[in-house]
Amino acid sequence: MEILLISIGGAVGAVLRYMVGQLIDNTSFPWATLVVNTLGSFILGSVIFGVSDSDILLLVSVGFCGAFTTFSSFSFQTVSLWEQGEQRAAFLNALGNLTVSLLAFGAAWHLIS
Repeated sequence: MEILLISIGGAVGAVLRYMVGQLIDNTSFPWATLVVNTLGSFILGSVIFGVSDSDILLLVSVGFCGAFTTFSSFSFQTVSLWEQGEQRAAFLNALGNLTVSLLAFGAAWHLIS
């Protein structure tokens, strides 16, 4: 049952991640990654602080958020910006993802707790 819940959440998260990428233009700055990491952090915080059902936690936190958010893309995009001579954008991408994602997680904690 756990594997099924994680699989369903992961499938939904992956498809929505792809759709956000299609909706948001990533040509000059990886905005889609920033958006999914921020939303995913808020969703994860909301579930962790607001849900006690272990099945929902698996479905949403491990499955959905695991597939929806994207640390590997964030890392690749930051290094790519740096290699392209866009050190300022690389720094802003790293700082922005970390700061905004932590703020979103904190906002969920504040709203739910």
